[in-house]
Amino acid sequence: MDTLNQQISALLGEQKHYSRLRQLKTASIASPTQITINGNILINFASNDYLGLSQHPLLKERAIEAINKYGVGSPSSRLIAGNCELYNVVESHIANLKGTEAALVFPTGFQTNLSIMFALSKFNALLLCDQFSHNSILLGARWNKRNFARFAHNNMDELKRLIQDHSTENKSIWAVTESVFSMGDLAPIDVLLSLSQSTNIHLYIDEAHATGVFGKNGMGFVHAPATKNVTMGTFGKGCGSFGAYVACSSEFKDFLINFCPGIIYTTALPPPVLGSIVAALELIPHMVLERRRLLEQAIWLREQMIEMGFHTGAQASHIIYLRTGNDEQALSLSHYLSENKIYAPAIRPPTVPENGAGIRLSLSAAHTDADMELLLTVLKQWQSGK
Repeated sequence: MDTLNQQISALLGEQKHYSRLRQLKTASIASPTQITINGNILINFASNDYLGLSQHPLLKERAIEAINKYGVGSPSSRLIAGNCELYNVVESHIANLKGTEAALVFPTGFQTNLSIMFALSKFNALLLCDQFSHNSILLGARWNKRNFARFAHNNMDELKRLIQDHSTENKSIWAVTESVFSMGDLAPIDVLLSLSQSTNIHLYIDEAHATGVFGKNGMGFVHAPATKNVTMGTFGKGCGSFGAYVACSSEFKDFLINFCPGIIYTTALPPPVLGSIVAALELIPHMVLERRRLLEQAIWLREQMIEMGFHTGAQASHIIYLRTGNDEQALSLSHYLSENKIYAPAIRPPTVPENGAGIRLSLSAAHTDADMELLLTVLKQWQSGK
């Protein structure tokens, strides 16, 4: 066995030893709340399709219209020949809904965060990131090690100390965080906005899990002219489609077009994807009842789980994280749920910190009361059998 294969084998063996070996499963999405795996239809509590829009007739209709008009692919970057006119429609919608001068569409959320963090190094920016920020943010920020620091999760006192420590340096300071974290807890957005107004810092807020669910028009928590602050969001979660966006000033948009590798060096989104995004952005502002029901469901379900003795943390969103702490326990619970027609994979390190394994439940407005009751029944059965 050559050295490379030995190294790979050792790494995979270590993953297996710690119950962290991951494998792909072939899945078929039957509906916003159902998934078929190995021929078994399960209630899907692992999807980010928070409003059930991925199966909405209008999104399908607009995607087909775009195919008929523009074709299925976009074989070029936006800067070369891939800037389809639908981009202008999407970006105009986003800027209007977010109250910013401009918006810019990217292919994926991961690429957006990674490449923007990299691009900010062009003007010697200091990036102060919440320690639980998405991996895409932290990977991008690490490109410039001397201008990167992390603060304890949601610890505004530590963030303020870091800002004060670096206030005399000749560089722009950016506080970087998420409004809704991937395990369901919320950032203190009001405090961050106040801090931005009272100091010279800039904010970069990832609204991937908030888009579609929270805020004015369902477009996240941050709505203000982006002279100092930048927000990003995705179309692959609450919008039911694919891709990502940045809402910002016109000048910052021009900066990204010229210096952000995630725009310069990648193929543009296919027209049918853009068509479906346009449809989602037309629908979401009017889905007030769906958002209300989703969040009411989450509150009720979380209360029931806390009564049962589960640890759900300080979450206040449509994402409920049941922390087991132990990788094997998380896998056991996930397997038991699957045997009882519920799909909710175990979340293990490095996605979460050591001893932080658990089950992440993503709720959708399309989930029925019967779906929720079955979930609670199965959880009670698992607890009684431990």
